[in-house]
Amino acid sequence: MSVTAFRLKLKISSMENVKLQLRQNNFKGEIDDSPTTLDTYSHDASLFEIKPKLVVFPKDAKDVEILVKIVKQEKANDSSLSLTARSAGTDMAGGAINDSIIVDFQRHFTDIEMITRTYAQARPGVLYRDFEPRTLKHGSLMPAYPASRDLASIGGMVANNSGGEKSLEYGKTKDFVSELKMVFADGIERTVKPLTKPELVKVMAKEDFEGEVYRRIFDLCERNYDVIKAAKPQVSKNSMGYTLWEVWDRDKGIFDLTKLIVGSEGTLGFVTDITFKLVPAKSHSGLLILFLKDIDDLGELIPAVLKHHPATFESFDDQTLWLSIRFMPSFRKLLGNKGFAKLLFNLIPDGLQLLRGVPKLILMVEFTGQTESEVRAKIRALHSDLKIKRARYEINGFEEDPTEGQSEKFWVMRRQSFNLLRSKVKDKHTAPFIDDLIVNPEYLVEFLPKLRRIINKYKLFATIAGHVGDGNFHIIPLMKLEEQKERDKLLPAMKEVNELVLKYHGSLSGEHNDGLVRGPWLEQQFGKEVLKLFREVKKICDPSGIFNPHKKADADWGYSYSHIRQHF
Repeated sequence: MSVTAFRLKLKISSMENVKLQLRQNNFKGEIDDSPTTLDTYSHDASLFEIKPKLVVFPKDAKDVEILVKIVKQEKANDSSLSLTARSAGTDMAGGAINDSIIVDFQRHFTDIEMITRTYAQARPGVLYRDFEPRTLKHGSLMPAYPASRDLASIGGMVANNSGGEKSLEYGKTKDFVSELKMVFADGIERTVKPLTKPELVKVMAKEDFEGEVYRRIFDLCERNYDVIKAAKPQVSKNSMGYTLWEVWDRDKGIFDLTKLIVGSEGTLGFVTDITFKLVPAKSHSGLLILFLKDIDDLGELIPAVLKHHPATFESFDDQTLWLSIRFMPSFRKLLGNKGFAKLLFNLIPDGLQLLRGVPKLILMVEFTGQTESEVRAKIRALHSDLKIKRARYEINGFEEDPTEGQSEKFWVMRRQSFNLLRSKVKDKHTAPFIDDLIVNPEYLVEFLPKLRRIINKYKLFATIAGHVGDGNFHIIPLMKLEEQKERDKLLPAMKEVNELVLKYHGSLSGEHNDGLVRGPWLEQQFGKEVLKLFREVKKICDPSGIFNPHKKADADWGYSYSHIRQHF
């Protein structure tokens, strides 16, 4: 028998042995390697495709412990064995796919265990759309939801350190996770939460894997304290790398390992339970819509808006507007006949906007409050302020939406643009490879035209939408990725965009995480010294390398490029 044949046989026998051991150790969940299931789990919302060999559906934390212990043991016989967590599969960076074992948390980890006005505890497979109505019954909200709020799971939000339209006011997922339960690499579930220095000392004294992790991570943070603190991207949000700079705070004497786990893409262990802090939900909201002829004065306009302290400051470009018009019938299901008619009538202010020229950028400034009159007052104050400067800002027109219901048409366009691209444009496919960049707003007047020139240089049709209040934009090109000439554009276009972002001191990911697409750029983002620390973190927490390979510090563009989808 040849070496290749022997290795192939070894890999097959190792996977079969994993399946056998799962059954022998009373694994209660389902085990599935049917062709249909493997095909379904071979892709997420990214441009990548990797077919797994097995999909498992653990029923509880005990099942996850059994699975991790078995794979850790069998890894000595087959180095290709690994585990990748998955819930809703909406990841745009390829973080939820893998060529070994996919662990589905959405089928059984769906309990919402506890909700009060200030806290909520739930399992990672819970969909945010099911979670939010339960918190709203208590007058509360977990506000760090992404634009894919109707599709995303809370486990995925934790894995990616998600943010969204309310991050301007409230922050990201890491700011709301107060406690986690996680199965460590030794196959034991433990609670992770912020610790005072005396509490940390007690944990580090343990003579087990947990104690070792805490000792070594604390030592890493303490030895490299200044380097780590300096590595923090100087933008309002970031999902690149491991958030080491928030783990150990000397001044406060707090060691918080949740900050390392949130945003780690399941590369350090598996989260099995989440406790969120909640904030009071505002009773009323409304929008002021600004239609801009150009973006020349955006650098001056943004601080003028932010001075009024909006809850949300969003945007979408003319390409997104045209996309919405082109696929207008698709909104009928979302809005109903009455809402659809209002969308048609109100899409262009006074029905004359197109005659004045299509706006280059549509800005959505949202205010919230406890009464409708409070919201109206905030909107009118900003409206009055901007009307004085209207000629200087080249604003085509304003539209006031003082109630949440009236403003829904704009939120539909903003939130649904990616889904429209994925589902309605049949000859091309969404290629999210420059989809989550962030630079500080003061740079946007220079940055955005340069970004558009790169997009035009590579002849990419791309929508630009995002969180203009903090400079976080989502660029989604449409491409024929089955054609080699289109795939050949990815690396040079990505290099140019990424270099532009870093030139303006930004981050390559504000919300969507590294995955397969941005992990290879960690050295450019943080430098060799910090990348070495990231790799040390991975080795400390996952010494056998069983959790979600080829992501974060283990990413390699050659591997990623070889797994770009070619069949749609």
